[in-house]
Amino acid sequence: MALLVLAAWIVFEAIQRLMTPEPVMGSVLMGVAVAGLLVNIIAFFLLHGGDREDLNMQGALWHVAGDLLGSVAAIAAALVIIFTGWMPIDPILSMLVAALIVIGGVRITLQSAHILIEGVPAGLEPVEIKADIEANLPDALAVDHIHAWALTEQKPLVTLEVTAREGVCLDTLRQDVKSRLEEKFGVSHATVEVRKSVG
Repeated sequence: MALLVLAAWIVFEAIQRLMTPEPVMGSVLMGVAVAGLLVNIIAFFLLHGGDREDLNMQGALWHVAGDLLGSVAAIAAALVIIFTGWMPIDPILSMLVAALIVIGGVRITLQSAHILIEGVPAGLEPVEIKADIEANLPDALAVDHIHAWALTEQKPLVTLEVTAREGVCLDTLRQDVKSRLEEKFGVSHATVEVRKSVG
């Protein structure tokens, strides 16, 4: 959300500068932009080595990427101003950077919202889980009442019920189902209820 607010502020300021142009010292702009670019490149590579699945890390990375792009745009604007004196280039490039920041902000906001509403994580469709367990565990007669969600983007959870074939050890089947969920779907935390078949 902060990324979206930042983008809106950049666009607002850019529009103000287009409507009421102010003189920009190209050489000063160039010096500040180059210094900012160097700092942001270092920060970007430090963050880029972190966990790319972590939404907090993604948010920080997009924020630094926005600053980095802003520095590049400022350098481009400074060059245009120095050689042509055309001032509108600065706010125009600022709006382009804001559009790129919006892309990252919307993406991360949607991912966060999906977790908050307990949406089904990617790759954990109940139909696929049911089909996989029934196909690979002969002792599982049927799999029902599957619910998949996530506490965080790195911690998917699954609950389900399994009907065991007659004469099967229920505890052994429970462990087999959990092992299959971890091996195939990467789910390390699952609640599995195993019941005997009727008839």
